[in-house]
Amino acid sequence: MLTYNVDFCVVGGGLAGMCAAVAAARGGARVALIHERPVLGGNASSEIRMWVCGAGGHNNRETGILEEINLENLYRNPYKLYPVWDSVLYGLVRAEPNIRLFLNCSCCAAETDGSRITSVTGWQMTTQEYIRVNAALFADCSGDSVLAPLAGAEFRVGREAAHEFGENVSVQKADRKTMGMSCLIQARKLEAPVTYKAPDWAKKLTADDMKRRRPNLESSGENFWYLELGGNRDSIADTEEIRDELVALAFGFWDYVKNSGEFDADRWQLDFVGFLPGKRESRRMVGKYIMTQNDVAAGGRFDDTVAYGGWPLDDHDPDGFYFSGQPCVQIPTPSPYGIPYRCLYSANIENLFFAGRNISMTHAAMSSARVMATCALLGQAVGTAASVAIKYSCGPDEVYRRHLDELQQTLLYSDCMLPCIRRRLSALTQRASLLSGSNGDVDALRDGNDRENGFLCGSGDYIEYSFARAEYITEARIVFDSDLDRATLPGDTVERGHSMRANIKPDSPVMHMPKTLCRSFNLEIYGEDGDTIARVTVEDNKKRLVLIPINKKAAALRLTVFSDWGENDRINIFAFDLK
Repeated sequence: MLTYNVDFCVVGGGLAGMCAAVAAARGGARVALIHERPVLGGNASSEIRMWVCGAGGHNNRETGILEEINLENLYRNPYKLYPVWDSVLYGLVRAEPNIRLFLNCSCCAAETDGSRITSVTGWQMTTQEYIRVNAALFADCSGDSVLAPLAGAEFRVGREAAHEFGENVSVQKADRKTMGMSCLIQARKLEAPVTYKAPDWAKKLTADDMKRRRPNLESSGENFWYLELGGNRDSIADTEEIRDELVALAFGFWDYVKNSGEFDADRWQLDFVGFLPGKRESRRMVGKYIMTQNDVAAGGRFDDTVAYGGWPLDDHDPDGFYFSGQPCVQIPTPSPYGIPYRCLYSANIENLFFAGRNISMTHAAMSSARVMATCALLGQAVGTAASVAIKYSCGPDEVYRRHLDELQQTLLYSDCMLPCIRRRLSALTQRASLLSGSNGDVDALRDGNDRENGFLCGSGDYIEYSFARAEYITEARIVFDSDLDRATLPGDTVERGHSMRANIKPDSPVMHMPKTLCRSFNLEIYGEDGDTIARVTVEDNKKRLVLIPINKKAAALRLTVFSDWGENDRINIFAFDLK
């Protein structure tokens, strides 16, 4: 058995686990990330291919680490190819020197000491080794909450009765039913007709089966999510059986589409079938607070908000594809609504965090907060909380009781929006003089709002901080406009809004960087005598949040912008501040 000692161990490498690991590592923690698959991303990976959905509404796109991922993907993956997407996710984690990554490693045991986890053990099938990780803190980002039964953490499964939390749901008696899982398919439209022959074991669908699910192959919004089963069974124990049925359903569904004569599908080819089911729901951990449908509807106005959601309450019937009614019921939610920190750590295991669709919430609330962009924010919140806990040698609950403000302000500094909480500027930024060679309200750059009221510059324009006497500056922080609504990208709203596409057509648009994003700039640092003591030049900037280490005494800093990724060279800057 190989043994490793770290500060923070994350189990599960979907978007939530990735963001938790990266945030903690950037905060100075030594991190182990254990993931049972060969590729990162979970439901978003090439093995499953579910869209990364999140909060709706103007300017509500999730930022922080997720926006960093999406911008890198637009730069490197303009054709939206899944192998490239996988490499973007892999590259993000591999770039962090504080992360030790264990792929193909399934967590199978946990050791505890009273109410604390002391280690977890995984079996890595490629090396045929057991891997034990000792840590001070753990995070279960596995989706299925694998650490719950292994460590004795409290959890829930299924739908609550309406009376338990006073929710407006149709279930009057609690049960263990969940939303189902899907083996997704993707199709490609070719220039000439192609044939399709289904395997003998494919599900033979009838016209009556298809009345409820009529695919629109030409729509960019068609991703066949409704090929869903298993919510009326055990979403963990019965996964293999359900997978077999889902794969048979996928091939049989495509057989009907291609060969029934009811669809204009001659030129459409089956391009991908997922053999790893994408799950919507299984175990949900019990934390210090259980978030409910009523909390979501009220806008989630919590003092300990550390993330936000904004997807509808989107509840799928447990019978899935064969349900005779609507496959899902969507109820609008306030967007954004806050999610409290107390939902992200265990009620009874004192050093266990969790992030993703398994956080402490009711089934009804989970139907909204389960989507992956929200899960990424939850992961970044947990990773940041872990780094704060390591800093003060404490556990998750003490972070809540004593260091909540630091957690929230660190998230805001890292470009994570928190509804109703304003980012505070450093004293250094506030006492500096700020001027610009452009017209406009330059103080908009230090109003603590990183999404609106930016400062517009032309090519060659500058913004400058200066001090009465030289000050020691650790870092410069810049937030550029990455077009959160993606209005400057090609295609329709679905193509512009999602990281990846479902089906591929000959005229599928080729993506590019958001035209509003600053492409080239430099930052000059001046000493007391006015001489340049350092200069940082960036030619192909791909980031919305840019952090530039300074670590020098300086009398002034000048940011000069030269171009954007479009043709207007009008660069909008939301923030420029110092610490």
